[in-house]
Amino acid sequence: MMSNITSLIINPLLYIIPILIAVAFLTLLERKLLGYMQLRKGPNLVGPQGLLQPIADGIKLVIKEPTKPTLSSPTLFMLSPMMALTLALATWAPMPMPFPLTNMNLGLLFIMAMSGMFTYAILWAGWSSNSKYPLMGAMRAVAQIISYEVTLGLIIMSMATITGGYSLQTFTTTQEPSWLLLPSWPLAMMWFTSTLAETNRSPFDLTEGESELVSGFNVEFSAGPFALLFLAEYTNILMMNTLSAMMFFNPGTMKTPTLFTINLMTKTTILTIMFLWIRASYPRFRYDQLMHLLWKQYLPLTLAMCMLNISTTFSFHGSPPQ
Repeated sequence: MMSNITSLIINPLLYIIPILIAVAFLTLLERKLLGYMQLRKGPNLVGPQGLLQPIADGIKLVIKEPTKPTLSSPTLFMLSPMMALTLALATWAPMPMPFPLTNMNLGLLFIMAMSGMFTYAILWAGWSSNSKYPLMGAMRAVAQIISYEVTLGLIIMSMATITGGYSLQTFTTTQEPSWLLLPSWPLAMMWFTSTLAETNRSPFDLTEGESELVSGFNVEFSAGPFALLFLAEYTNILMMNTLSAMMFFNPGTMKTPTLFTINLMTKTTILTIMFLWIRASYPRFRYDQLMHLLWKQYLPLTLAMCMLNISTTFSFHGSPPQ
């Protein structure tokens, strides 16, 4: 009994702590990469080559006094950052790395459900501040995330018809002969762009348009609560890139766990660097362009590809995925 309780505590911690460490050093990688792309060094004073900068930033945020607007809704104001990070970490539960924390038959649907609930945390964060700029940023974020979840859901349905199920283990088995990127590259391109929009990354970072919103829905947060929102955002970026690697780039077979982990980490890192490269290269979209891209271009394309995959799969197998 005691060993079961211990495993229920230790297993999630062994899953969560590496993710948080990866998020911390992802911020360093981003600042270094952007620095070199802009012909400067980035953070280089704290520790050798600035390697301890994330730790210094974390300590600074934890020891600062959190401010709270007088007119804010105190309960939601404090709950929303905690909810954001909890949902971001819970989304990793069905992810095989190489073994999942919880083995789910519908792991992809669970990930989409958790991702959909993230909109509540953002809306609460913006509304509870009782300030017009966070509220505008939250409204933009919610509209953007809900819109791009449509294409993400349709792409997942299309891929599930190819693999035969919504389990991530099924995806790794299906890709043993070849990557799913090759037969479904239009879906992979739309998936990658939609993950950029879903995680509010440049050039789709309309929620943080500095020219009109200062910093978006998190502008009233500081110290610990801001750190939680920041960690949640970067945890989602890593999760989406890990999911992309599993769905399209074949991280390998689970018979060799070490090779699987190294392969998955390498491909996730490459995709994350592409996120950072895009941030350094592209200007921000206008909001109408963002919505036009989804509703008038991606949605018809994903619907057509989904119908094509379903009809092709049924013609070969004669039954829907179980």
